[in-house]
Amino acid sequence: MSIKDRPTELTSLPDDLPPNVAAQIKKMSPASALLGLEVVGCDAEKGIVDQAFTTTDQLCNKWGGLHGGMVAAMLDDVMALCAGLTVEWGQIVPTMEMKANYIGPGRPGRLTARAETVRRGKSVIFIECGLWNEDGSLVATATSTFTVVTLKKKDAKK
Repeated sequence: MSIKDRPTELTSLPDDLPPNVAAQIKKMSPASALLGLEVVGCDAEKGIVDQAFTTTDQLCNKWGGLHGGMVAAMLDDVMALCAGLTVEWGQIVPTMEMKANYIGPGRPGRLTARAETVRRGKSVIFIECGLWNEDGSLVATATSTFTVVTLKKKDAKK
């Protein structure tokens, strides 16, 4: 699939959710809540995440289109969740680099996004994604590089 072609949404979440997806559903970040995030589906084996964003006029610029920064935040959100599909508990995946291509105006309403893992190395993950308006028109595509970081464990002696 080309990230420019709108995929059919994954219609359900698996019973055994990857830890990062379960955590996102259980307690969403304030930024994701502001964007109207909903995790629609994921396939950890294939390295795919589908999300939807229900947006309002509050995320728009003065011309009525979604602000480019909000679009970038949506792209980063879906790619970060995708990058986290294969990490172990206690690991995080900070964004090292992201490139967004704005194709057409984003409109308030329900937008859909799909992120796919292109390559997973030992310490770096490369992801690409697309974001579409409700009518199926492409809003933006993006690629991103994430690094896998293992959080330090607290010293039990202190």
